[in-house]
Amino acid sequence: MHDNEEYIALICELQKVSFVLVELQLYLATHPDDEKAVTDFNRFSALQMHLKHVHESKFGPLLQYGYSPVNYPSGWVENPWPWEL
Repeated sequence: MHDNEEYIALICELQKVSFVLVELQLYLATHPDDEKAVTDFNRFSALQMHLKHVHESKFGPLLQYGYSPVNYPSGWVENPWPWEL
């Protein structure tokens, strides 16, 4: 496990926001006209993008396959992957 408290806090926040987005997406599949739910989905989506950017700028990429930018040196092995926490 990583000892950096900021790293762990950021990963946990990303997991919470991702969970909310999954739930909102499921809800919106059956309630597409719920304006508040759409607004909430867009707000949490923007928050997730922001948190991912913060994480990647401080700790390296979250995803492989070209979805996340890589700096030089890449830092692929410097931090544990999110599922290793």
